[in-house]
Amino acid sequence: MTRLGTGIGWRPEIADAVERMPGIDWVEVVAENVCPGHLPDSLLRLRERGVTVVPHGVSLGLGGADRPDEGRLTALAERAAALGSPLVTEHIAFVRAGGPLTASPQLEAGHLLPVPRTRDALDVLCENVRIAQEALPVPLAVENIAALIAWPGEELTEGQFLYELADRTGVRLLIDVANLHTNHVNRGEDPAKALAELPLEAIAYVHVAGGFERDGVWHDSHAHPVPRPVLDILTDLAAKVSPPGVLLERDENFPEPAELERELASIRDAVREGARSRTTSGTSGTSSASGNTSSTSGTSGTSDSETAPVRPHVLVSAPEAARQRVGLAQAALLSALVAGTPVPEGFDRVRLGVQARALAAKRADVVAKVAPELPLILGSGYRSSFIAYAQGHPMRGGYRQDALDFAEQLLLGGQLEEGRGRRELRQWWLDRSGQAPRPRSRWGRVGRALVRR
Repeated sequence: MTRLGTGIGWRPEIADAVERMPGIDWVEVVAENVCPGHLPDSLLRLRERGVTVVPHGVSLGLGGADRPDEGRLTALAERAAALGSPLVTEHIAFVRAGGPLTASPQLEAGHLLPVPRTRDALDVLCENVRIAQEALPVPLAVENIAALIAWPGEELTEGQFLYELADRTGVRLLIDVANLHTNHVNRGEDPAKALAELPLEAIAYVHVAGGFERDGVWHDSHAHPVPRPVLDILTDLAAKVSPPGVLLERDENFPEPAELERELASIRDAVREGARSRTTSGTSGTSSASGNTSSTSGTSGTSDSETAPVRPHVLVSAPEAARQRVGLAQAALLSALVAGTPVPEGFDRVRLGVQARALAAKRADVVAKVAPELPLILGSGYRSSFIAYAQGHPMRGGYRQDALDFAEQLLLGGQLEEGRGRRELRQWWLDRSGQAPRPRSRWGRVGRALVRR
């Protein structure tokens, strides 16, 4: 297992600061945000210095009812090869639902949603992970996610679910201690119990991030300082096993580099405190669930392959009936969140409302990044207008299409009065959708209407 050391999530906004930070052994990059043939100069310079770069995927939807998309797997494999990465990572989540499997419209969440911890969902996830493993040129590690909602009728705890996943597939685990804290606040789950049930020898590395609490709900924002409870969970983990790598995630509201460096120092301190406890107690990194031992020594780039999980050679398929059951359940939940359909039985209606608003806000944030002209054109009214739009218009075709659909709705719905803002938005839409689409297409009808308006 590769020893990574201490790292930070690479983002364009802090690229220069990351290059200058002392003690950065590795970085993680959102896989979908880089192009293999046009890697950012900053990442190339880091690689030349020997800094490991790990691509972190967010769109595979390994926990979804459908099998992984071949195109997305190929893209992830290409990024791993281009970056010379020792592994790639993804999430235990679903990001879309519906489609042919359920004979319903396909819906996009625009964010990561939790899978039900049931035997059906575990069977589907295991097969999807094995398909991904076969398609990728390097080992795969999967991450536990933060959740605002809980599925009714779950059959396994988070630790049991992760243990069986690793045991059946040999996949490595990316343990996000901030997400364990989130699930403690939002779902009443004990982080200590989860850590006790994990196969510690399967851990590839650890995520640490900040968030905030509002009205009794913890939001995993990646835009706030790392709180003490998250560092305490990291210490508890490090008291059981030496994590091969620990990484600080920050996606928004970036502080000064000195503040990021202080957070990294706090993370190192938390790991050292756990290591001292492990040494004092005589623990050698043994998982209570499996009895295997994980190495606590080594430097970045060395291998502890004798402790890595062994991949099974047989790909066991999930029953199609299980896929359909999972697909129907996920489609019903996602439809309630993004299309306003009735809340499925057993879910907390209030908490689903919180999740729906969080998804709409996330869409607004990402659309503002991929189409930064929209907030400039619409000013302070952009965010409220987009969230109002998102509550009645499910996402389709990705965030760039979402931006076009939002602009179209504003122009055709009469929300904008005639004036400079409306003219600029109309020109922006025409420049990106094409002024002369085929006459019989929907875009042709809309385009002509917008030109007339």
